Amino acid sequence: MKRNGTAGHLCALLTVIIWGTTFISTKILLADFQPVEILFFRFVMGLLALLAAYPRRLKGTDARQELTFAAAGLCGICLYYLMENIALTYTMASNVGVIISVAPFFTAILSHLFLKEEKPHTDFFIGFAVAMAGIALISFSGSRLKLNPAGDLLALLAALIWACYSVLTKKISGYGYHTILTTRRVFCYGILFMLPALFLFDFRAELTRFTNPVYLCNILFLGLGASALCFVTWNFAVKALGAVKTSVYIYMVPVITVITSVVILHEKITALAAAGTVLTLAGLLLSENKLFLRHVWSGRF
Repeated sequence: MKRNGTAGHLCALLTVIIWGTTFISTKILLADFQPVEILFFRFVMGLLALLAAYPRRLKGTDARQELTFAAAGLCGICLYYLMENIALTYTMASNVGVIISVAPFFTAILSHLFLKEEKPHTDFFIGFAVAMAGIALISFSGSRLKLNPAGDLLALLAALIWACYSVLTKKISGYGYHTILTTRRVFCYGILFMLPALFLFDFRAELTRFTNPVYLCNILFLGLGASALCFVTWNFAVKALGAVKTSVYIYMVPVITVITSVVILHEKITALAAAGTVLTLAGLLLSENKLFLRHVWSGRF
């Protein structure tokens, strides 16, 4: 059990490290691709990669399980990314970054309601407040706060949708099927639900654009890394740690983004961003480790 817990933490960490760097690839691809095109191509590629990695069929599912897979595909693959991308067209990226990070809070509430074994402690909510303060400093270090109700509400709905996906993933993990097989089934439903959106958002199936090696490398990173690999590792982490413990790793995504910006794009880190990074990591520790806060208060740390 302890070994699974350690593997779960490592998988969650690997996932957010990759997800925290995807903004670079997405930014490059947006020069010649619509957001829905990037979304569709990356998950189709991810599905094909999972099929090649584990070419077995998922057998023995019943109607209720298939409904759970479908709901997970609708939430985590289709609605979450569409809402996030649409939100970015209405509001500032900094707003979306902060609001999306509320997802662990929603996950804790939904887990308490639907997964009786997961009850968030006071430490979780203190860590949530500290992490949100840090994420706010990171997101607004280079811009001012400006509310945009339509976009901000969509971002909030996206955070709620991701929380639903996390709870559904935990439920799916209890079925006892192989993680790659369940992830692949979720991808299938997600892509299926995505098809109507292709007609609404000017989708172009021009694969010749991938003859550009820069575009090809970046879509491979998004498809094989951020989609195929990361959804498997994330789902494994949820299975090993639970939906709440895994969800708090989302706090690290803005931190990874800041570090990546400095290392790869050579951007300068501001004092606010540095302070926000420290607060966010502290919030993660508080949410993950119940003993951490007690040691601080008792003076033993």
